[in-house]
Amino acid sequence: MTNAEMYNSRIVITGVGLTSPIGDSLPDLRANLLAGKSGVTEFETRYMPPVLAGVCNFDALRHQKRKEVRRGTRAGSIAVYCANEAVNDAGFDWENVAKDRVGVYLGITEHGNVETENEIYEISQFGHDTSVWSHHHNPRTVANNPAGEVTLSLGVTGPHLTVGAACAAGNAGFIQGLQMLRLGEVDMAIAGGVSESIHTFGIFASFKSQNALASHDAPAKACRPFDTDRTGIVVAEGGAICTLERLPDALARGAKIYGEIVGHAMNSDATDFVLPNRNRQAQCIDLALKRAGMTPQDIDIVSSHATATEQGDIEESSALAKIFKDHPNVAINNTKSFIGHAMGAAGAIELLGNIPAFDDGIAHATINLDQLDPNVPLTQIVANEPRQLDSVDCILNNSFGMLGINSVLIVKKYQD
Repeated sequence: MTNAEMYNSRIVITGVGLTSPIGDSLPDLRANLLAGKSGVTEFETRYMPPVLAGVCNFDALRHQKRKEVRRGTRAGSIAVYCANEAVNDAGFDWENVAKDRVGVYLGITEHGNVETENEIYEISQFGHDTSVWSHHHNPRTVANNPAGEVTLSLGVTGPHLTVGAACAAGNAGFIQGLQMLRLGEVDMAIAGGVSESIHTFGIFASFKSQNALASHDAPAKACRPFDTDRTGIVVAEGGAICTLERLPDALARGAKIYGEIVGHAMNSDATDFVLPNRNRQAQCIDLALKRAGMTPQDIDIVSSHATATEQGDIEESSALAKIFKDHPNVAINNTKSFIGHAMGAAGAIELLGNIPAFDDGIAHATINLDQLDPNVPLTQIVANEPRQLDSVDCILNNSFGMLGINSVLIVKKYQD
């Protein structure tokens, strides 16, 4: 394959591994999305009354020994679980894969807060005697930890990176993997996003101080994107990782193909630390469409980022209205309404939850949308009940984050 052919390679998804508050496999996640099942529950954290969160219940010992779990991190365990599941799902003859030609690229929102908070709490019980401080702290808190733990688990000797991209990170992990494949740096990419966010009390305290932390007497109704009665963000943990390959390589080994990544874009608002910018978001969506050689009318499902904060919902919906105003048949949905905001894993989980629509033709709903905010200028939101579409050939996935980082990924149903 020439450099030009490599650069223009078609990149496909061939394996999927995930954990989420409503399922630890793609079939389980999809079934619960279509059934309208919420994964939000009460959760204990330090220094605060019980909060609402999306909590995962995967079996960490499925791919790790107890010693490895103790030595590593929650984000690392999530990453190891999802990566192993993806590799197994892809059907590789793993013993004979050239591990130096495999790369690991995982998006994260933040990393190390959980471990540092735990150590500070621990030494506070011993008069702040630092001799109690764990010697595992440094390898636990380096930013590349989750991806590095995957390389240790799978014996990968190619490059590994975590991509710090706030809540745009899930898409960013996929984009990094795609780019490295096209550069010829690797022949297979293990890519996606992970988050251990619920295990740091600081994230709850910070959102609470911003009046942006969701509350509700019924946890399942707490996350309410686009709804007038939204109260804020439900924090969640989770992970979603895929194996990505160049199409000729996937075809040569007879791989199942979940979809083809045909468009992507990232840009920056450059306007505020926290508040989003509808114009930059619209530009990011438009750039992804142009790179895919598509128009808005080519998109069947838009997976929205909406976090159930008032300004965030309004800015994104305004961006979507600008792009899709002449496309009344597009189905716009939201996965956070089921599981909360899985931060660095959000975009990846949300994309994968929609990918089965290529086969069943169904756009899952946005639950808890009882009264649409009049400032949300969208008529295409799938509210409360799934929508059967004539066909689903293309999905656009929005994922935006603090400091004004935006990412968009477009995945198409594979066709020869």
